[in-house]
Amino acid sequence: MVRVIENSVIGVRTPSAVYDVEIGEGLLNGVGARLDALLEGGLRAGRQRAFLVTSPEIDRLWGGRLESGFQNLGFPGLTRLLVPAGEEHKRLITVERLAEELAQLGADRDSVLIALGGGVLGDLTGFLAAIYMRGIRYVGVPTTLLAQVDSSLGGKTGVNLAAGKNLAGAFHHPMAVYADTATLATLPAAELRAGLQEAVKAGIIRDRTLFEFLENHRDAVLAGSPEALTRAVAASVRVKAEVVSADEREGGLRMILNLGHTLGHAIEAATEYQQLLHGEAVAWGMIAAVRLGARRGTVTGAEAERMERTIRAYGPLRGFTAEAEQLVALTARDKKNRSGTRSFVLPVGIGDAVVVKNLTEAELLQAAQAVAMEAKGVSA
Repeated sequence: MVRVIENSVIGVRTPSAVYDVEIGEGLLNGVGARLDALLEGGLRAGRQRAFLVTSPEIDRLWGGRLESGFQNLGFPGLTRLLVPAGEEHKRLITVERLAEELAQLGADRDSVLIALGGGVLGDLTGFLAAIYMRGIRYVGVPTTLLAQVDSSLGGKTGVNLAAGKNLAGAFHHPMAVYADTATLATLPAAELRAGLQEAVKAGIIRDRTLFEFLENHRDAVLAGSPEALTRAVAASVRVKAEVVSADEREGGLRMILNLGHTLGHAIEAATEYQQLLHGEAVAWGMIAAVRLGARRGTVTGAEAERMERTIRAYGPLRGFTAEAEQLVALTARDKKNRSGTRSFVLPVGIGDAVVVKNLTEAELLQAAQAVAMEAKGVSA
């Protein structure tokens, strides 16, 4: 049964796509009926085929519950395409293998992919949908907090290259996103905390009320309270939906969603995605950005202190080992950079942010040195 909450259905409205993100408990069983309605009865009538893209671990946890909704339509068992868990599989070779499997299974342009899993699965499936037969449809069914609050919506899909994160990709929006908050109950504590860093980010850049909720209700959120988590997810989704609707292709405003990500992605690349979860790397990146903002005067010292305290409250932040000079060099490969100019997001008070293009290498190096030095002293 879905626990209905205020604004549990949030719309994304862009020039190229219109779709809804539905948030609640117990959504998995109803995905089949919802997708069939979007396809105007195409699944039930046998006009369209659905393919489930997931990992073996997620399939064991949630695949059966998702599939039961399709079986209630008289739909045969879902055809599965399995991807091993882990960031190391978010590569072009994986996408090529999945595309070959789709072709061998007879998937056509009316077929639909279902991404069941976390951010890696969502990015991979979206990119696969974008390029298979020059574009087919897909829906997102995110099962991690990170994916529910951030990566499952907005249309960015892609894979990593050896040179950096998400450097090969495409804009390709889902038909819909179904975020079942019941799936969060099985998340390891570290993954829950890492996902919450994206919610903290959403509060810092655009929603002061969300930030203050996370600041003041840490215990309930970290205890996994369904009401607290649902509120955090819905508010975070609302922030991203508003930003993406206003700037679909990251021409300006959408860049604020990358607070902490420029340095965070560099940390991930420097550590070969082995030492930290994505949200943990972003947290270190946000701390650096908050300190840079305080140094530049875009944010007061008092608010910068509140931001850093709240970021750390959703830790503990695990350490990593990387040289500051390497981190700065890796930021030069960031896909937000244009014409050799480094773009960097800084907070402007709680609930606002700005993209600066005049950050010097010396400033960035100083910030990277501070977090790298601290991180080395923390047991990973």
